[in-house]
Amino acid sequence: MSATVIQVGQSISPRLRGPVDHLAGLLTEIYGDGFLGLTVFGAALDDRAGGDDEGIDTVAVLTRVELPLVRRLAEHGAELGRRGFSAPLLMTPEYIAASLDTFPLELLEIHQRHVTAKGKDFFNDLTFADTHVRLQCEREFKRVLLRIRQGLLSSGGRTEVLEALEVDIGRHLLRAMRGFLWLNGKREFHTADSVISQCGQLTGRSLSGVAGAVRTGGDHGWNELVALNEDAEALAAAANGE
Repeated sequence: MSATVIQVGQSISPRLRGPVDHLAGLLTEIYGDGFLGLTVFGAALDDRAGGDDEGIDTVAVLTRVELPLVRRLAEHGAELGRRGFSAPLLMTPEYIAASLDTFPLELLEIHQRHVTAKGKDFFNDLTFADTHVRLQCEREFKRVLLRIRQGLLSSGGRTEVLEALEVDIGRHLLRAMRGFLWLNGKREFHTADSVISQCGQLTGRSLSGVAGAVRTGGDHGWNELVALNEDAEALAAAANGE
């Protein structure tokens, strides 16, 4: 069943409001006027989110990132973890502007699916250059191929290690695949099933290996790893224009 996704510009859900207000208050207490905005992004915005492995991903935008103040925030890490947060990303407006060419996929991920809960929205109006997105897509796909080979060598053939490797790689692949769709004119956010289906059409493959890697249940073993490797090779070639 597909998740209902909160799109850019909508209000934050009641489920998240309490924890996010708490984090915003904490950031205001520590950073004062240096706290410019708090944005929630990613899977936490799905109606079905909330599993043990799904933290609330946030970005706090600050005038300056100073380690003594970061350390003060870190002292609340256990409490924020109990409230469901992953460690917040800390950025400045200058860092965001200067990272569009070096980390376009990470910023695109925030841009496509986020809600700004406090302060200014620094992500809604971001623009990305095709050349930067394409280069990181190709780099990420090729990095996945290296991880598969290294992971296999270090696994000793143990099935449980291969399973963890496949699931982790599947999550990283989805980000790069969304970038690949963006390059092909599909600029809005797409769910995982839609990403796999549309990338499959673009590459002429079913991408069953990727589908198996991102699936919560199901088998994860040697055959699945082979399929995932073949899919990653096809995606890398497509991103490179081959």
